[in-house]
Amino acid sequence: MKGILWRIFGIGKIDLLLALVTMGGVVAFVPIFTYFYFARDLKSPDSIMNRNDTGLILLDRNSEPFFRFYEAKQKTFVPLSGISKNAQLAIISTEDREFYQHPGFSLRGIARSFISNIRKNDVSQGGSTITQQLVKNALLTPKKSFLRKYQELVLAQEIERNYDKNEILAMYLNSVYFGAGAFGVEEASQVYFGKSAKDLTLAESSMLAAILPAPSKLSPITGDKQAAKTRQELVLENMVEQKYISPKEKEDALRQELVFKGSSDDFNKVAPHFALMVRDQLIEKYGEEQVSRSGFKIKTTLDLSWQKYAEEAVRNQVDKLAGSKVSNGGAVAIDAKTGEVRVLVGSKDWNNEIYGKFNIATAERQPGSTFKPLIYSAALEERAITSSTILKDEPTVFTKDSSGVKFLVPYAPENYDKKFRGQLLPRRALANSLNVPSVQVMDKLGVKKGLEYAARYGITTLRDPSNYGLSLVLGTAEVKLLELTNVYAMFANSGYKNDITTVLEIKDKSNTTIYTHKPNPQRVLSEEVSFIISSILSDQSARAEVFGTALNISRPAAVKTGTSQDYRDSWTIGYTPSLAIGVWVGNNNNVPMNRVAGSLGAAPVWRALMEKFLSGTRVEEFAQPSGLIALNVCKNNGLVLQEATSSAYTEYFIKGTQPTERCSLPKPTEAPKPNGGEQNPTTGTPEALPPTQTTPSQPQEKKDNGNGNKDN
Repeated sequence: MKGILWRIFGIGKIDLLLALVTMGGVVAFVPIFTYFYFARDLKSPDSIMNRNDTGLILLDRNSEPFFRFYEAKQKTFVPLSGISKNAQLAIISTEDREFYQHPGFSLRGIARSFISNIRKNDVSQGGSTITQQLVKNALLTPKKSFLRKYQELVLAQEIERNYDKNEILAMYLNSVYFGAGAFGVEEASQVYFGKSAKDLTLAESSMLAAILPAPSKLSPITGDKQAAKTRQELVLENMVEQKYISPKEKEDALRQELVFKGSSDDFNKVAPHFALMVRDQLIEKYGEEQVSRSGFKIKTTLDLSWQKYAEEAVRNQVDKLAGSKVSNGGAVAIDAKTGEVRVLVGSKDWNNEIYGKFNIATAERQPGSTFKPLIYSAALEERAITSSTILKDEPTVFTKDSSGVKFLVPYAPENYDKKFRGQLLPRRALANSLNVPSVQVMDKLGVKKGLEYAARYGITTLRDPSNYGLSLVLGTAEVKLLELTNVYAMFANSGYKNDITTVLEIKDKSNTTIYTHKPNPQRVLSEEVSFIISSILSDQSARAEVFGTALNISRPAAVKTGTSQDYRDSWTIGYTPSLAIGVWVGNNNNVPMNRVAGSLGAAPVWRALMEKFLSGTRVEEFAQPSGLIALNVCKNNGLVLQEATSSAYTEYFIKGTQPTERCSLPKPTEAPKPNGGEQNPTTGTPEALPPTQTTPSQPQEKKDNGNGNKDN
């Protein structure tokens, strides 16, 4: 026995006696301390139930409140006579079937819980009776510890000593949380079914009982309706086993179609998708009981004025495109320096029953050409290409990958306009979102390596490399708008990635700060490659070949558009050194739009948000790092040209990757010499012409290339 104790407590023989004496003192002292500390709260049912009855409120970054959860809407105590017997028995059968027999705790449940917790080295396993749950919810903090469990037992016995079973059950039913902001069965009955608790049917009662283990997750209004239905069947089965109802009554209850009223709150109008994200993150960290009972005040990263403007901009653009079969849209704005989410529009209209609750910011969608910068950056970082690598925009059939593995079906990508431009450089290929040279870059890098970089950048949706091919670069794999926008924020932040952040500070009901966010940026890409990507995506003259001025704003900004196959998704993501914004428009159900490309659908919202949010701020340039060399290179071959002419432009190279060979200019065409004399001195050396190109003033209409995206 001693050996067992030594192993459990990790102490030697000399210290064992002292440890046992100390433990004995704690065991003796805790009940006395607990009783006197909570004596005032045990005097009446009201004092027991109201001690921890506080909610959760969200504030924007300027401390303006905008959303709340878990706030009871009425405090009226309803006696058992005012609560349906169905509801009483449904909850007893599921939460504590021995309620009327035990003295406040169940030795069997405690033993089962103790063994499980010892094995897992925590105290997360349940086993609590209704009386213990009442104590935990109403009197104690939800913090899990052996001391708190001991206090829970002490107070449970004290409540059993002072109140009879029906009084205890009434206190529990009037204080327990049912989700959707409803504390107590009366409020839950009104919120979910619009009726008094005394009128609850068996089907309705079993549904309310089903919600209790995970109120937000299982709420049939705001949570998983199917999971709630499955849990309801379990509740009814328990009632049959305990002979509260017959099998026929169970089947009749399951067949009853429940009509839910839903809750309304004029306060909770702005940023509902963002608010739910924050709430769910808090529940994951602290547990729902602590979140609902601790009176948290959460200072979030949201900018309320920005959010309202973005919601209106998305709504107006979607309405404008309704004739082109567009029904929804979303937008995200992230502080590039910190990863803080300043704006999150999850849908055009939260209240729309068809698409409103769908959060496009966290949905998995095909990004089209907005994925290309990830692959180009990885290829530059891995030295698979440099800024002067010759890419061939010509008919190409890929029969095997970079490792030599043959494709089952040969792959022949095409550009959006079915045209080919011949020999060109990465800047022109990426700025104008040309598909064929982009697939060449993917081939040089390798799909596996591309996926490794995507994961490093923070993309969580791409997993098994065997699921993807060379078309990955064209955005055929599904990603999240929020995560992809944060990748662009990483480009803006010189290769430093911040975690996506929604919470700045948490204070409890005593106004004590219990959490403060501290950014912890991690370098995932060199500052040299980050600058090259930013330089290309902000190069207005380079992208004018395809996009004209459609993506230009009043200050330097890097931007990329994308459109998935059959015009199912329209994207625009762009950034300045301090702010990254991503916009999506389309249809939740993947129904194709009527030829709404990224530059036509999402770009107008992106431009509007950028101009609004940056108005009055200083203009920032992307700063060239010292590890880059700037050279004048010829447009057609990337070789060095000493002077800048229209046949050349300034390109940037990581030191050691710059070209050394010089390009040759065509010989001058001699003008006629008057009287056989000298060459006309005003006739200079003619400039070498770049490859044939068109420069429309507006973005061209994009066509399906059959390779995962249409436009760029």
